[in-house]
Amino acid sequence: MNPKILVVDDELNMQKALSGILHQQGYDVKVCGDGKEAIEILDTEQFNLIITDIKMPRVDGMTMLSTVRKKNKEIPVIIVTGHATVDSAIDAVKLGAYDYIRKPYMPEEILLSARRAIEHEKLVNENLYLHDQLKEKFRLKGLIGNNKKMQDVYQLVQKVSKANASILIRGESGTGKELIANAIHYNSPRKKNKFLAINCGALPENLLESELFGHEKGAFTGAISSRKGIFESADKGTIFLDEIGDLSLITQMKLLRVLQDGEFRGVGGVRQIKVDVRIISATNRDLEDRIKEGLFREDLYYRINVIAIDLPPLRERKDDIALLVKHFLASKRISSEAMNLLINFDWPGNVRELENVIERAVTLQEGACILPKDLPEYISVGAGFAPARIKTIARENFHEARTVFESDFLINTLKKANGNISLASKKAGISRRHFYEKMKIYGIKR
Repeated sequence: MNPKILVVDDELNMQKALSGILHQQGYDVKVCGDGKEAIEILDTEQFNLIITDIKMPRVDGMTMLSTVRKKNKEIPVIIVTGHATVDSAIDAVKLGAYDYIRKPYMPEEILLSARRAIEHEKLVNENLYLHDQLKEKFRLKGLIGNNKKMQDVYQLVQKVSKANASILIRGESGTGKELIANAIHYNSPRKKNKFLAINCGALPENLLESELFGHEKGAFTGAISSRKGIFESADKGTIFLDEIGDLSLITQMKLLRVLQDGEFRGVGGVRQIKVDVRIISATNRDLEDRIKEGLFREDLYYRINVIAIDLPPLRERKDDIALLVKHFLASKRISSEAMNLLINFDWPGNVRELENVIERAVTLQEGACILPKDLPEYISVGAGFAPARIKTIARENFHEARTVFESDFLINTLKKANGNISLASKKAGISRRHFYEKMKIYGIKR
C-alpha cells in the first residue's frame, strides 16, 4: 500500500502543485483547505504524513498541529509557509513539527523531507509494535503453567511487581528465571523504562565491572572512548543480574555500595553518578552455602534477597509439560507416543531443554506430526529407563543422579554404535565433539 499524505493549504494552486509532485512519486494524496477540515478528516482516516501551510482561515496550521499532538497522534507534520519567521519555526519545533520549509521551495526539497518523514513514521510505528509485542510476551497471562507451584509463583509476581523491593529468583538453569524477571518489570510502574540484563558469570571481572558501571576513556587498555554502563543506562528502569552467585568478592563490594547509596563511579572516573534502578537477581547456586565458604558477602545477600521467588524444576511440574509442548509447537501436531515420552522424561535442562528438543523435532520431522523417531534418542532411553539406584540418588542429590544417568546413557549408546563415536553422537542427537567431550568428562573409553 502506498503511503498516504494529507496536504492542507487554503490556496488551490498550491494544493494542485504539491499534490501533483507527490502523486508523481507514487504517494496517495488527499487535500483540504484549512486546519478545521484536516482535524475532521484525521478523526476518520489514517495518514503517514501531513504537509500543511500556517496561514489559513478558521484553524491555522500551528493550531492544527497542536490539536493533532494533544490527541496523541504521532503523525509527522511538515510545515510549509511563505510567512517564515524564526519565532514561528521555533514554535513549530516545540509543538513537534518534523520539518519547517519556506515557500517557494524546490520539488526535490519537499520530496526529500517527505521521504524522510515517512521513513521516520514507519520506524516509530515498528518500535511501538515491538514494544507492545514485548509487553504482551511478558505479561502475566503469557506465562505458561497450571501447576500449583507455578500458580503460587505467578501470584507472588503480581504482588511484588508493584513494589520496589529487590528480588532474588532462585532455580536450576533453564527454569525461566529471566522470563519471570521480565514479567515483573513489564507489570511494574517502571515498564516504560529500560530492562537490561547481564550474566554475571559470562565475563571476566575487569570487563564485568565496565559493563555494570561504565568507564572513562583511557581507563584501561582498549578503552578508546567513554562508555555508559548498564546501571546508568537503566536509570528509572530495572536491572537483571543473572547468576549473581558468580560475582567476585571485589565486584560484590562495589555492587553493595550502589545498592546502599544509589550512586557509583565508572571505571577510571571521578564523577559520582546517581541512579534509580530496581535490582532483580537470579542464581542456580545455594548462596547461603557460598556465604559459609566465604565466597559471597552476607550483607549483599540480605540486600538482594528482600523477596525470594523459587522456581520449581520441570520434573516437579510434569502436569505442565503437555501445555508447554503445545505452546512451543504452535500449530504443529505431535503423536501421543511422542508426548508420553516427553512427559516421562526428567528434563535436567528444564524448560529451556524442552524448548530446544521441540525445535529440533520440528526441524527434523518428515510426516504430518512429530513421532518418537523425531526426538533425540536419549529422550526415549531416559523416559523408559530409570534404574532404582538413580531414583535413590535423585532423592538426595539431583546433580549426582544426572551424572550417573548421563554416564550410563553414553556407555549404552556407544555400545549400540559398536564404538563408533560419530554414529553414537547421531543417535544421541548431539554433536560428535560434544559427545567426545562428555566421554572425557566421565572417563569413558571407546
